[in-house]
Amino acid sequence: MLGRAPALLAVTRARARVEFLVFIREWISVVFTFIFPVLLLIILGSIFHGQRLPGDVDLAQYFVAGMIGAGLFGVSFQNVAIAIPIERDIGTLKRLAGTPMPRSAYFLGKMVMVAFVALAQNVLLLGIGSAFFGLQLPDTVGRWITYLWVIVLGIASCTMLGIAASGLVRNGRTAPAIMSPIAIVLQFISGVYFVFATLPNWMQTVAAIFPLKWIAQGMRSVFLPDAYRAQEPAGSWELDRVALVLAAWCVLAFLVAVRTFRWRARTDD
Repeated sequence: MLGRAPALLAVTRARARVEFLVFIREWISVVFTFIFPVLLLIILGSIFHGQRLPGDVDLAQYFVAGMIGAGLFGVSFQNVAIAIPIERDIGTLKRLAGTPMPRSAYFLGKMVMVAFVALAQNVLLLGIGSAFFGLQLPDTVGRWITYLWVIVLGIASCTMLGIAASGLVRNGRTAPAIMSPIAIVLQFISGVYFVFATLPNWMQTVAAIFPLKWIAQGMRSVFLPDAYRAQEPAGSWELDRVALVLAAWCVLAFLVAVRTFRWRARTDD
């Protein structure tokens, strides 16, 4: 019993290394993961730069905060929900299931890899945002703490959601066609590309069901002035609700994943 935790930690570390090596060998995925958000940030940030929101907030700063949340969502939910069905189709999951490796190490390895990539992407977006679009880095310990727990809960909830969604996809060929549009639509209605308070009420209601809206709101609380919180639909940052919703998605996605995740392709059944 005492040796299980260190053993799991060692296997998870080895599995995370494998996940990272697989990721960097797929250079198209690497380019898309890092370059696409940067290009969007540069193009749309340049378009919005200089336009002012209430609270004397540059619209480009609002957009940068949203893009940080969207990047995290893409790295976790979208990439995981697409990668797992492909791994299932080529037999990787079936082979792993037949080894002595604890199955939990596979999922923990995914989460570690996602966390590493997400943090690297965050550093890149923060650097560009602060250098070219006037993004103000957190100036208090409290804001840095908020930034960290939003990232942790965001990665956990969205990665678990991606794992759960992967069990609902028939095969790896259809995964990008299903998951990419879902991610894009959620970005449009969650306050990433548009000011959330200006969206129709029904869009706000739908977006509030999913994690991305709350991740983006948490990031706005970190990077925008406190004066802007009055412009949020609830008139505040609602950080307690941000934490509650993201934690709830961790639990819900886990329960769904337990029932839907498959180690074998449907053609193997």
